[in-house]
Amino acid sequence: MAKEKDTGRKMIAQNKKARHDYTILDTYECGLVLMGTEVKSLRMGRASLVDGFVQIDDHEAWLHNIHVPEYVQGTWTNHAAKRKRKLLLHRAEIDKLESKSQETGHTIVPLALYFKDGRVKVEIALAKGKKEYDKRQTLREKQDTRETNRAIAAARRRQRSA
Repeated sequence: MAKEKDTGRKMIAQNKKARHDYTILDTYECGLVLMGTEVKSLRMGRASLVDGFVQIDDHEAWLHNIHVPEYVQGTWTNHAAKRKRKLLLHRAEIDKLESKSQETGHTIVPLALYFKDGRVKVEIALAKGKKEYDKRQTLREKQDTRETNRAIAAARRRQRSA
């Protein structure tokens, strides 16, 4: 009997720093061209997206500075840890990303790396850099919502016990 396919979404790595440093304007899901040892290393859950960025050359999207460590049991066929990797997107999406990223302050950053139906996918985002005061304001808003949620939860607890 055939084994059923894994249909979930298994997260490998997230770029939390990107959500802090940039305002996310638009997101895209795209495939990745990988070598066999890279996939095996990713199945072990080892990758880093922190310094990653996307560059478009000759109507092709390339992912730079993504660290996928070498596969432990790999031999001479092992991959380079920080090589550039090709992204699989439709031509219209690439053209749209290219035109938007030419605008001042816009860039394309990876947000997440995950398995979807057994294939490695990367979520990239068209983003605009935040100023320092924007980052502080975002942190302040998060703290305020957290405090209000705690206060509401405490009031509910008091109401139940009374």
